Amino acid sequence: MSTARLQAAADALYQAEQTGNAIEPLHRQWADLSLDEAYQIQAINTERQLAQGARRVGCKIGLTSVIVQQQLGVDQPDFGILFDHMSYGDSDPIPTDILAQPKVEAEIAFVLKQDLDMPNPSLLDVMQAIDYALPALEIVGSRIQNWDIKITDTIADNASSSAFVLGTTPRALSELDLRLCGMVMTRRGEPVSTGAGAACLGHPLNAVQWLARTMVSVGTPLRAGEVILSGALGAMVSVQAGDVIEARIQGLGSVRAVFSGVSA
Repeated sequence: MSTARLQAAADALYQAEQTGNAIEPLHRQWADLSLDEAYQIQAINTERQLAQGARRVGCKIGLTSVIVQQQLGVDQPDFGILFDHMSYGDSDPIPTDILAQPKVEAEIAFVLKQDLDMPNPSLLDVMQAIDYALPALEIVGSRIQNWDIKITDTIADNASSSAFVLGTTPRALSELDLRLCGMVMTRRGEPVSTGAGAACLGHPLNAVQWLARTMVSVGTPLRAGEVILSGALGAMVSVQAGDVIEARIQGLGSVRAVFSGVSA
C-alpha cells in the first residue's frame, strides 16, 4: 500500500472516531493489507494523538482469549496504545455517545515499576518489572461498520480501543494465582461472562511478555508507570446507556463501569 493510501486509511479512522460514523472495513477496501501496514496506520494516528496533546499511559493486548478470537475470526494477539483520556475511575460515568459500538471485557491490568527495554525480555524480566496487578474493564469499540473486522482492521483501529476502567485494589504478584483466578462479569446484576486467567494466552504474564518483546522490536518499549491491559478473561459483551458492568476476579476484587447517556 502506498504512503498516500496509508494516510488516507488513518484519516478515515480518525474521522470515524470524531464523527461517530463508522467506515467500510479496510479488508474490503484493500484485500492485500498486511499486518505491518495495519500497524503503520495505527502509528499515524498514535502520532496524531500525541501531537494533539494526548499522553501515552500504557498499552493493551488484544485477541488473547480463544473465545474472543473465535468471535472475531482471528488467531493471534495484537496491541494498541492507551492514552490518558481513555482512562476512567471505578464507577465513574462513561458517556456512551463518545464510544464506538461499545463492548466490554474483563481483564487483569498490570502497572510497571521498571522499564522493559532490554532485548528480548524474559518472563523473569516481566515479573521483576511489575509493581502490582489490578482488576480492569476494557471498553472496546470499532470504527469499522458492524464490527465486520479482520485482524488488519482491528490493528489499524488501535486494537479496537475506546476506554478502560481500573479497580482500586492493587495486589502483588506473590498474592495471586493468575492462571487459575476466576472471573465473573455481570450486567445490571446478571452474569454475562465468565472465565479465568488461563484464557489469556494460557497465563496473563505470557501476554505481557509477548507485548514487552513486541514493543521492544518496534522501538517503543514499555516504561515504568505504564499500565498494561493483558487481555480478556472471557467473552466480551455489548453495552448501552444505563448499563452497569461489574467484574469480580478472584484474589483481585472487583471493578465497576457505569454507562451514562451523553458526555457532560
